[in-house]
Amino acid sequence: MGPEDKNRDAATVVGESRFDLVVRGRQVSCGDHVAPREVAVKDGKIVAIEPLGADLDGTRVVELEEDETLIPGLVDTHVHVNEPGRTDWEGFASATRAAAAGGVTTIVDMPLNSVPATVNAPALEYKRLFARRNVFVDVGFWGGAVPGNEKDLRTLHDEGVFGFKCFLLHSGVDEFPHLDADEMEKDMAEIKTFDSLMIVHAEDSRTIDRAPSPDGDVYDRFLKSRPRGAENIAIAEVIERTRWTGARSHVLHVSSSDTLPMIASAKRDGLDITVETCPHYLTLLSEEIPNGATAFKCCPPVREVDNREKLWEGLMDGTIDFIVSDHSPSTLALKDLGNGDFGVAWGGVSSLQLGLSLIWTEARRRGIPLAKVLEWMSRRPAERVGLRSKGRLSLGYDADFAVFAADESYVVDAARLNHKNPITPYQGKVVSGKVRKTFVGGKLVDYKTPTGRLINRGSA
Repeated sequence: MGPEDKNRDAATVVGESRFDLVVRGRQVSCGDHVAPREVAVKDGKIVAIEPLGADLDGTRVVELEEDETLIPGLVDTHVHVNEPGRTDWEGFASATRAAAAGGVTTIVDMPLNSVPATVNAPALEYKRLFARRNVFVDVGFWGGAVPGNEKDLRTLHDEGVFGFKCFLLHSGVDEFPHLDADEMEKDMAEIKTFDSLMIVHAEDSRTIDRAPSPDGDVYDRFLKSRPRGAENIAIAEVIERTRWTGARSHVLHVSSSDTLPMIASAKRDGLDITVETCPHYLTLLSEEIPNGATAFKCCPPVREVDNREKLWEGLMDGTIDFIVSDHSPSTLALKDLGNGDFGVAWGGVSSLQLGLSLIWTEARRRGIPLAKVLEWMSRRPAERVGLRSKGRLSLGYDADFAVFAADESYVVDAARLNHKNPITPYQGKVVSGKVRKTFVGGKLVDYKTPTGRLINRGSA
C-alpha cells in the first residue's frame, strides 16, 4: 500500500464512524518531529492522524497534558524472561508489567535461562503455553543455535521465531551450550537458506581463559577478567563468518568501543550486520562502581568513561544501530550480595522498566533530541527483526504507544519496580522522563488484565 492509498483509507475512515480511541495532544511524536495531532485507533490499528482541532470522535478520548508527549511504544528485542524453569528469577507476567511501565510495548524473549531452552519446536510450544494469557505487552521469541540442533533451525523458523541466538563462550547455563566459530558459520550458512538472522553473544573464551580470575569483591579485577580483547576477537569472527556465508547477523550488547572501526568497515563493505548496545554501557562507569557492588555485574562488563563516550559517538554516527535492555534478572541470592564476590555473582542487569528514562536522562544532557532516542529504542530494533507494524506512530501501524512526561523526574527505587527481584544498579539514581500511560493494540495497560499477544515473525 502506497502513501496515497493510506491517506485515502484514512480519509474514508475519518468520515465513516466513531473510533475506538482518540488521543489528542500538542506533542505527538511523528517520526523526526513533534506536532499537535489527534491519533485515532480502530481494531488495534492507527487509522487516522489529523491536526489537533480535527475533533475526531472516539468511544474513548484521551487528552494529553501540556507536559506529555505521545510516543511510539518501545521495542526491546533482548529480554530474558526465564519462564518456564526459572520463574523465581522472572516470569512473563512480571517482565511484561515492567516493560509496560517503561513504555515498552513489544519484547522478544531470549531462548536461554528458561528450562527447557528454546532450541526445538516442542520447547517453543511449551514456553508459549506459559506465556499465553499472561502477557501485558506483545511478546515474540528467539530460537537458539546450539551444537547438534542444526536440523531444528528450519522448523523453529517455520514456527515463527525471529532468528537464532548463539554464544561463542559458555552461556552461563549448561542447558544452552555454546558454538565455536566454525559451528556458528555452519549454522549461519543454514539459516541463510531461509533468510533468518543470527544474533551472537560475542566474547572469545580463549581470551577470557587467559585473563585474571574475577574472584573477590574488587570490581577492577572483574573488569580485567573480561577484557575488551575478548569482544574484539569474537566480533571479528562474526564479521568474517558473515562475509563468508552472506548471512544476516547481529551482534548483541556491544561494550567494547575498540570494535566500532571494524564494524563500520564491515558495513561499508556491504555486509548485512547490525549491532546493539544497552543502557548500562551508556550510563554507568567502571570508575564509579564500588567494590562488592554485584548489582553492577554483567557480561560483557561496564567499562571506563572513555569507552562510554565512544559508544555514544558510535550511536550518533550509525555504527551502533540501536539500544535494548539485555534485561537479565536473577534472584537476590544469586547476586551474592552478602559477600559481594564478582566471581560468584550472577551476571545481569535488570533495566527493562528503566531503559527509556535512563537513556533520555543521558541523551538530553548531551543535547540529543527525544526523536533520536525513539529511533534507537523503537523504530530501528523493530525494523531489524522484521516487525513491520511496530516502532512508529504511523497509519496502518499497531496502536502501541506511551504517554511520556519528558521533564518529570523521579528517584529509582528497586522495591517499587515491577521486576520480580528488587535489585538494580540504579538504586537511588535521579532520572528524567516518566511513562504515565501505555497502550498496546489501542488498549490501556491496567497491570491487572493481560491483553498482550504472542506474535510470530511476519505476523506483526
